[in-house]
Amino acid sequence: MSNKGKKFKSYSEETKIEAIRLHVEEKWTYRQITEHLEIQDKDRVKRWMRKYREQGEFGLLDQRGRRKEYVDQNRYVQQLERENLMLKKCLKIWMREVRKRSFL
Repeated sequence: MSNKGKKFKSYSEETKIEAIRLHVEEKWTYRQITEHLEIQDKDRVKRWMRKYREQGEFGLLDQRGRRKEYVDQNRYVQQLERENLMLKKCLKIWMREVRKRSFL
């Protein structure tokens, strides 16, 4: 149960990446990492590790709220491809209409 009005501590991406590096490359324990980086909860580092294993560095990004720019490049590319396809279809229809009018 969370306390009403309680502020949660947030950590920068650099801190998260450093914690992952210390665990993966230096073989530090979660306790050593939390003490060294002054992280309040050792389970938080475990969650970061799980997200890192599942999604890579993208999993460490704060994905709450709306973003003006796309974080996921694949999603952005897919949107552009859909827009491009739609514009090509519109152009075909428009060209067909122009040809019909020119013959009349």
